[in-house]
Amino acid sequence: MRLKFEATIPNFLTLLRFLAIPVMAWFIIAGDDKRLLSFVLFLSIWLTDLLDGYIARRFNQTSDFGKLFDPLVDKIFQLTLAFSMFAIGRLPLWVPLTLAGRELMMIAGSAMIYRKNEQVVYAKWHGKITTVLFVIAFAALFWIPNEPDWLAGAIFVPPILWSFVSYVVYGLAYIKLWKVKHDR
Repeated sequence: MRLKFEATIPNFLTLLRFLAIPVMAWFIIAGDDKRLLSFVLFLSIWLTDLLDGYIARRFNQTSDFGKLFDPLVDKIFQLTLAFSMFAIGRLPLWVPLTLAGRELMMIAGSAMIYRKNEQVVYAKWHGKITTVLFVIAFAALFWIPNEPDWLAGAIFVPPILWSFVSYVVYGLAYIKLWKVKHDR
């Protein structure tokens, strides 16, 4: 099966989110005078993610492209945000590195399942909770004070712990899909 782009509103919104990510990163790195703009763009990207998912389900515009690239854009969004916040000293390095490690494993697992089973593994409820927890933590990060240093890292402990729970659940689902393909 070959994955192809379908011209639907949700897929265009996903592409729009993808194009907005470097602009948001630039605003973050530009400094405190662009904080409000970067925060508004951050919220816009996240709300557009909610909107494209709603439209896809409500108007039956889901597609394999959307199931694969929507969560990929979410990962790029979170990683860009985390590394941008690290670059300006708002976040300790362990947060973006932990997030990157988890996301790379999720991408590798999804790609492996798609290649072997020609099946897209899409986001489940626990993955959506992970996203919401990260959005809350990142939103807080825009506005919490720089001192004490540990505070920025501390607000990411709950989403990172939940993301590992989610990772285990996804891992079990990947193993099940892998076995289904190889048992045939």
